Amino acid sequence: MKILGVDLPIFMPVATQATVKTLTTEDLKSMGFQVILSNAYHLYLRPGIEIIESSGGLGKFMSWDKFILTDSGGYQVFSMASLRKVSEEGVEFNSHIDGSRHFLSPEKVIDIQLSLGSNIIMPLDEPLSYPAGESEAKKALDNTINWAKRSKKHFLKFYDFKNAKRPLLFGIIQGSSYKNLRKHCLEKLLEIGFDGYAIGGVSVGEPRSLVYEIVEYVAENMPKEVPIYVMGVGTPRDIITCVDVGANMFDCVIPTRYGRTGTAFTSSGKKVLRNAVYKRDFSPIDIECDCFVCQQYSRAYVRHLFNTGEILGLRLLSFHNVYFYSKLMEKIRKAINEDSWKNLRKEFFKFYKEDENDFCTD
Repeated sequence: MKILGVDLPIFMPVATQATVKTLTTEDLKSMGFQVILSNAYHLYLRPGIEIIESSGGLGKFMSWDKFILTDSGGYQVFSMASLRKVSEEGVEFNSHIDGSRHFLSPEKVIDIQLSLGSNIIMPLDEPLSYPAGESEAKKALDNTINWAKRSKKHFLKFYDFKNAKRPLLFGIIQGSSYKNLRKHCLEKLLEIGFDGYAIGGVSVGEPRSLVYEIVEYVAENMPKEVPIYVMGVGTPRDIITCVDVGANMFDCVIPTRYGRTGTAFTSSGKKVLRNAVYKRDFSPIDIECDCFVCQQYSRAYVRHLFNTGEILGLRLLSFHNVYFYSKLMEKIRKAINEDSWKNLRKEFFKFYKEDENDFCTD
């Protein structure tokens, strides 16, 4: 399956504020990434849409000539903004930066992302943290469906859905932990019709097993050959597990966040290189990795960088981790194409170890 001509499954590095932390766009291109994710909420507040639009769009602003998916910022509005007021019309909130008052409607969120020059647009939705009562989840779900309808109607003022060169518009499936609400939302979004469908409102504090259960349930009820984007997920284990049930698009801050705190992903699992056990370990971070970090630097050296507060350590581990994700996705695509997926999955879990608390919560 492809999207924008790009083979799925894919992982999208998170460039929330027009940058993947510590990495350049040249770094990302060298790893083979085709799609990255930025956040409309953050860019709307700073530096502002007018500045980005004047620069020629988000791609030119950040020197990225491939594809960009922009998240609507719904999660940030509900998790970061203060004094928010939700109505059928949209969300009024105070900026987490300076307290200034703003209002986002579904239509305005589409306008923002079109101004950014996004290639994949996400509509405004209402996510909830876990746990949420069913009545609360139903109310948020009704807003999400209503806003999805308005988003597509507004999008159609600018583009005919038959236009092959237009940006893509996804729908976001909400419903918290309630399968009946998830199914209802999916059915309504399928009626509206989108280019792909995202599973939102997961990785928001619920048990890992419940995330997998919800993803599998939604994927089972999804039409075949449809892009299924699991938002904010996840670790290598999460990705393998979700691909196994049919999901094929992922994003998460974990590779760079862990990299900035001294933790590396390797073919045998997570390694906290700040730990004393690596003080005299002069082997590569991952003996199976061919990234420049593993080819040139040892675990002991990277540990030294972190223990002395040297910025280079953050960059080296972030590069390695994002590269690890790139190679993981390459292996996944190859295994699917060669009908050897079951073997890859078996081998992965045989050698890769991950703690239960290694879980992405963006």
